[in-house]
Amino acid sequence: MPEVDLFQEHRRRLFAVAYRMLGSASDAEDVVQDAWLRFSAARPSDLRSPQAYLTTIVTRLCLDRLKSARAAREEYIGPWLPEPVLTDDREEPEQSVALAESVTLAFMVLLETLSPEERAVFLLREVFDHEYDEIAAMLDMTPANCRQLFHRAKLHIADRRPRYHDTLEAKRPLVGRFVNALRDGDGDALTSVLAEDVGFWSDGGGKVFAARRPIFGRDHVVQVLVGIRRTAPSVGIALADVTLDVVEVNHEPSVVLRVSGRIDSVYTFSIENDAIAAIRIMRNPDKLRFLERQLSSEQ
Repeated sequence: MPEVDLFQEHRRRLFAVAYRMLGSASDAEDVVQDAWLRFSAARPSDLRSPQAYLTTIVTRLCLDRLKSARAAREEYIGPWLPEPVLTDDREEPEQSVALAESVTLAFMVLLETLSPEERAVFLLREVFDHEYDEIAAMLDMTPANCRQLFHRAKLHIADRRPRYHDTLEAKRPLVGRFVNALRDGDGDALTSVLAEDVGFWSDGGGKVFAARRPIFGRDHVVQVLVGIRRTAPSVGIALADVTLDVVEVNHEPSVVLRVSGRIDSVYTFSIENDAIAAIRIMRNPDKLRFLERQLSSEQ
C-alpha cells in the first residue's frame, strides 16, 4: 500500500489521540501533519504495525506540546476550555462508550489535572485500548511504570469522572426548552431546566467579554443568562440577527449562537437527571475557527 494511503487509513484515529491529548483541534491537526512528514521521511521498510508506529510519533509530539503549554495555560485569562469540535457517531473510529465520554468537555477539562505522562498512559490504555507493553514502547518506559501511572490517573479522576447514558435525541427537548427560555429572557423557564448546583464556565481568552471566574448555583447562573439576553441590544446586537441552532459538540448537546451569520459562541451542556448540570460557553474566537470550518463544510 502506498505510504499516503497507509497514513490516511489511520489519520482519523491519530487526530482522535492528539485532540484528547491536547484539548486543541488546531494543534491536533498540526501534530498529525508533522507525524505524516516524519512517517513519509523515515518509515522503516519492515514496519510491522503502522498504527503503533504512528501513534508513537503522535503521542511523543503531543507530550512535547503539553509540557510547553502548561505554563501558558496557567497565565490564561479566565477559565480555560478545550476547543469545541463537531461530533457525529458515524464518523468516530472504533466506537465505544469510553471513546465518546473521553471527548466531552467535562472529561477533557478533568484530563488537564493529570501530568502529561499520566494523561498519555490513561488515554492510550482506557480509551484506545493499547496493552501496557505497547504503551511502554511508545513512551520509552517500563510496563510496570505505565501500570503505576495508569492507576494513579484513574484514582485521581474516578470520583469526578462524568457519566452519560442518554442519547443526544433524548436530551434535545431539554436543550430546546433552554433555547426558548434564553431567547425570551425568561428567568423562570431557565430555572426549570437547570440543576440546583449547576456550574457555568465561559472562555473568552481575554479576547472577548466573558466571565473571568466559574459561577455556581441556579439563581446566580439564571441571573447571568438573563443578563446576557437583556444587554445584547445595548452592545449593538439586534435580537433579530441572533440565531440559535442545536448541534452535537464533543458528544454533548450544544447550541451554536450566531450573530448576523457569524459564530459568536457555543454553549455546551452536561445533562444529569433530566436537568442541565453544567454550561460551558466558548467565546474565544481563536477556538471557534475549527468548529466554524466543520459547520461550513456541512452546508
